[in-house]
Amino acid sequence: MPPRDRIRLAIFLNNFEPGGTERQMTELICRLDRSRFEVHVACLSRRGALHDRVLKAAASVTEYPISTLKSARTAAQALKFARWCRTKNIGVLQTCDFYANVFGLPAGMLAGVKVRIGSRRDVSIPERTPAQRQLQGLAYRCAHRVVTNARAAASKLVEEGVPSQKIELIGNGIDVSRYAVTTAMDGRTVTTVAHLRPGKGIDVLLRAAALLLVRMPELTCRIAGDGTERPGLEKLCAALDISQRVQFLGHTPNVPALLADSGVFAFPSLMEASPNAVIEAMAAGLAIAASNAGGIPEVVSDGRNGLLVPPGDPVALADALSRLLTDPDLCRRLGAAARETIARRFSFDQMVGGFERLYVAELRARAPESLPQPLQSVSAVPAGSRSAQPPHRDGVPHPLDQLESKTLQ
Repeated sequence: MPPRDRIRLAIFLNNFEPGGTERQMTELICRLDRSRFEVHVACLSRRGALHDRVLKAAASVTEYPISTLKSARTAAQALKFARWCRTKNIGVLQTCDFYANVFGLPAGMLAGVKVRIGSRRDVSIPERTPAQRQLQGLAYRCAHRVVTNARAAASKLVEEGVPSQKIELIGNGIDVSRYAVTTAMDGRTVTTVAHLRPGKGIDVLLRAAALLLVRMPELTCRIAGDGTERPGLEKLCAALDISQRVQFLGHTPNVPALLADSGVFAFPSLMEASPNAVIEAMAAGLAIAASNAGGIPEVVSDGRNGLLVPPGDPVALADALSRLLTDPDLCRRLGAAARETIARRFSFDQMVGGFERLYVAELRARAPESLPQPLQSVSAVPAGSRSAQPPHRDGVPHPLDQLESKTLQ
């Protein structure tokens, strides 16, 4: 088969809701080098505010809607996606998040996609069942590599049985220039940004706010984001008698503007890998009090660019926030160090470059004959790349051709 003019890459997303994974992958889709990559996008649902931006950037966006993983319709959709991979001659498949992993990776293997890359962007999700964790582990067996954005998540993968040499660490990206340095260090506003789901620790923040309000009655706590936990959190505010001082802002499209008008930032999550909310707040030069959990201490260094507290401890969180709210000099010092950390370690150039190098290296190792001619002569291969595996031979009947007549409509 003659080399292509570009690598045909498929990126598989659950949907286009503006969560951390979806925003990072949207930036990847938009920023990949189009002289080297033809980028196609697949999804389980087209819903979400990021859809139109992806649609403009991608060569195609194709939906494979499912309602459950255990149904004949899902099997038919997976077979349809595998056929799509064959028709588009996809060379590299990147799946993003749980449902994309368990749906897309086995289908990609069935299709004979030469390079299959899964992802893990969390340490643990409280609502995920043991059966779901086992299912994702099986899906990872269909991947050549699994990308994670934090050492904590990589360690969790190893605990779950994924070989360490199969794991690739690529940090998140951010455009620091979009984040103006905050000047609102007035000691009266605490902000957080989070998807309001179990494990985010917003209840801990509310209990800490109740303690702070005894000392600082003018304090305002702002919570940007939405989710299934919001009704329960609003009831907790009422029970703590702090509803008048807590603002639930819902989905906030202009996070940089919100952060620029914030005093300090709280992040009480119990289970993060590499949280975008923390990275954004640090880019805005905010002083942060965050949980010492998951991958958070990989970004926040206690006393140097923020404060870390034991997870699930409202008293410790209240004390840390009190220190920040009453000491503008400490806020300025920690905020300046925080912004410098993000500018140095979390650029989009670094993130996109990491993915591009991984795609090229894995394709070179497994199917070098399919690389575009200019890339065939490039010798640099990132450390950790595995030895080549025999590519699928054209002309040999493919399992899809035998299964096509059995597709369940």
